[in-house]
Amino acid sequence: MTGNKMVMTDLLKPEEIKKALDAFTAETFDPKKFFEMVGMKAMSAENVKKVFQVLDVDGSGFIEEEELKFVLKGFSKDGRDLTDAETKAFLTAADKDGDGKIGIDEFEALVHE
Repeated sequence: MTGNKMVMTDLLKPEEIKKALDAFTAETFDPKKFFEMVGMKAMSAENVKKVFQVLDVDGSGFIEEEELKFVLKGFSKDGRDLTDAETKAFLTAADKDGDGKIGIDEFEALVHE
């Protein structure tokens, strides 16, 4: 047991995660569509921020480009790596202040956009 660090299945249903991951195995990853499919769009801002904290592997308060590539693994160990193009598109969609990484408020805004 790792302290009080939450895991994604504390927040989201495993079957919805699987369905969303399956939808993007061969298709270009679309973060907004993915977040909707896993049920995040319907979540409170507070819970979306908890998801962010699970994805923020190094605990920096940001999801950097390197972490973003592996973001689907944060949802499930079976998640695929994003391609460089997908990673860049995801970053561009979420990084409103242009600092090259996604902050917790930017993440929540993207989910609820």
